[in-house]
Amino acid sequence: MIKSKILTKYPEISHGFFNKNGGVSKGIYKSLNCGPGSKDKKKFINKNLAKVCRAIGCKEKNLVLLTQIHSSKFYKVSNKKIKLFKQKLKGDAIITNQRNLALGILTADCAPILIYDPIKKVIAAIHSGWKGAFKNINEKVIYELKKQGSKLNNLRVVVGPCISQRSYEVKKDFLNIFLKRNKKNIDFFRITKKRIIFNLSGYIFHSIKKLGVRNIEIVKKDTFNMKNNFFSSRRALMKKDKDYGRNISIIMIN
Repeated sequence: MIKSKILTKYPEISHGFFNKNGGVSKGIYKSLNCGPGSKDKKKFINKNLAKVCRAIGCKEKNLVLLTQIHSSKFYKVSNKKIKLFKQKLKGDAIITNQRNLALGILTADCAPILIYDPIKKVIAAIHSGWKGAFKNINEKVIYELKKQGSKLNNLRVVVGPCISQRSYEVKKDFLNIFLKRNKKNIDFFRITKKRIIFNLSGYIFHSIKKLGVRNIEIVKKDTFNMKNNFFSSRRALMKKDKDYGRNISIIMIN
């Protein structure tokens, strides 16, 4: 489990970015696969989720996971709405001020983003791949926090492990999508005669910083690089695996 430097300063919250280590799954899902959307055995996934809950210090029934769809849709969870999460809600971010409610994000190259406001005592968790980031999910969540009373200077934002630029090769049509919106987006690409590579964490960092948020941390762990031991959808595709496991990232107010 990887800890954020800035979030670790606040003992009133628990958090962690988990890689593949420490679980019970087998084969291509070895070992801490936490993705209910994968084709792994449900009993293994449930055991893995129980392990991460124990590591964070939350009850299994209080771990909130969404059916992630690469959207800009987010949910706000008040005490009255907790029961709704027994249903499979589709979206890519969650905000809450409730204690002992763990917000979980599943990734396999996309970026998990954890946010804490130590003044308003509110947390958020975002699943931010290129599609969600392009659809402004990060900005929308931060605007919502601001609407709820958070000051931008008080937000602590952590961009967790995701695919690094050196590993994220894209095609020209991908580049054109970003340039069509803003020619300055060329700054997040490196172009050679053979490759076009995209800086996902850099794009996310910029999108958040331009709002006025100053306390932003990037966890520099490339999920594609095997030595870091994360699940990677891109690596699985290159290996022609039929499926892949999911990494989990969690934040909770104690």
